[in-house]
Amino acid sequence: MEPAVSLAVCALLFLLWIRVKGLEFVLIHQRWVFVCLFLLPLSLIFDIYYYVRAWVVFRLSSAPRLHGERVRDIQKQVREWKEQGSKTFMCTGRPGWLTVSLRVGKYKKTHKNIMINLMDILEVDTKKQIVRVEPLVTMGQVTSLLTSIGWTLPVLPELDDLTVGGLIMGTGIESSSHKYGLFQHICTAYELVLADGSFVRCTPSENSDLFYAVPWSCGTLGFLVAAEIRIIPAKKYIKLRFEPVRGLEAICDKFKHESQQQENHFVEGLLYSLDEAVIMTGVMTDEVEPSKLNSIGNYYKPWFFKHVENYLKTNREGLEYIPLRQYYHRHTRSIFWELQDIIPFGNNPIFRYLFGWMVPPKISLLKLTQGETLRKLYEQHHVVQDMLVPMKCMMQALHTFHNDIHVYPIWLCPFILPSQPGLVHPKGDETELYVDIGAYGEPRVKHFEARSCMRQLEKFVRSVHGFQMLYADCYMNREEFWEMFDGSLYHKLREQLNCQDAFPEVYDKICKAARH
Repeated sequence: MEPAVSLAVCALLFLLWIRVKGLEFVLIHQRWVFVCLFLLPLSLIFDIYYYVRAWVVFRLSSAPRLHGERVRDIQKQVREWKEQGSKTFMCTGRPGWLTVSLRVGKYKKTHKNIMINLMDILEVDTKKQIVRVEPLVTMGQVTSLLTSIGWTLPVLPELDDLTVGGLIMGTGIESSSHKYGLFQHICTAYELVLADGSFVRCTPSENSDLFYAVPWSCGTLGFLVAAEIRIIPAKKYIKLRFEPVRGLEAICDKFKHESQQQENHFVEGLLYSLDEAVIMTGVMTDEVEPSKLNSIGNYYKPWFFKHVENYLKTNREGLEYIPLRQYYHRHTRSIFWELQDIIPFGNNPIFRYLFGWMVPPKISLLKLTQGETLRKLYEQHHVVQDMLVPMKCMMQALHTFHNDIHVYPIWLCPFILPSQPGLVHPKGDETELYVDIGAYGEPRVKHFEARSCMRQLEKFVRSVHGFQMLYADCYMNREEFWEMFDGSLYHKLREQLNCQDAFPEVYDKICKAARH
């Protein structure tokens, strides 16, 4: 009873403190208290619930039987919207706070919400090497199931809560993308409900224009109800090499060289300053040297980016064997390095051993509880951006990031960009090697002003024919946006499918200049 009494007393004192100081003060200035006492346990409960639900649904094979019925319900909702006069645009009924994007879309309150309860894996066909999934299936679900039966996705984006729909309608990338491209490039078919309530399936050979126009369209061409994605045989471990590199030119040369080596299954870089980085290359293997096995996913282990930094500090190369699924989600526990701003002592060994099993808090719950004041503070004093630029422009891009926002560490992830129709493709007619430069954290430039600094960075990215990931805050005007993205096929499909009265244009849905 004594521990329970002590816990009750602590909870009472905490509530009294909130009463005196005010909830907003606590959420802003002592956010870690709220996160540790409430969001971590709540996040754990959410994870357990969704894991058990996904396991039961898959074992009972109920998802394929119910899928058709759920799709027909979506069609019914769209037709009812049409019969009622199509007075407002449509959007998915999923609450904005549930998305991984830190952007809060206000359109959910003004648009017709179409409820889409599609969150299950429908089929794994190992003969065709395809997994068919619903749009709200998460990467955590996918890895949990596929790795247990010896398969994996060629491109498996990092965070557990990223959904298939978000990765298709937005984009997704991983350290295997130098071989396989972006997440959209491993998809072989999409199934959608269109603005008139009809159902359509599209592939590279069937309704091909729609197939290539859907990625990056952010749900403005139709409602995604299923996708077919390639799978490949998996092995148990990643044999990962760590190599510290100093000097920006040497970093860029090394990173480009490793990204061009097809024998590397995975390539990733962490840039800790403008001239210090660790470049990692990995291959899948079933063999392991026991003395070099590192289960980085265990809750008591150091955060991965801190573990990598040790190789830089000690100026030594390293070789480790990491369990496959733990490698895929290596940045999940620390939300890359964002969690250090929320729980400053989160990587302390004492905290990891006592509370690390509850980490991380769900991004969706962090959004839900941040409040308008904290949201505006984050917007003005925090950067979460991924810019995709040609590999040949990497050195120039890193200088620009350093001068405009000065955020470290920076994530470097190479990817191959095929010359295909759609919103995003290389400037020429040939496949080109690109790099994703991910900056997440508090800018350290003097007098940082979010709008002017980000517009300057966006201008540079446009000038080298790069692209900004659309999950992030985007400050471009309409003309600048369509200078960055190729809207020819997209606008053609919008007109053909009568989307103008059904869905907002992608620019109006995501850009700050277009939102009210």
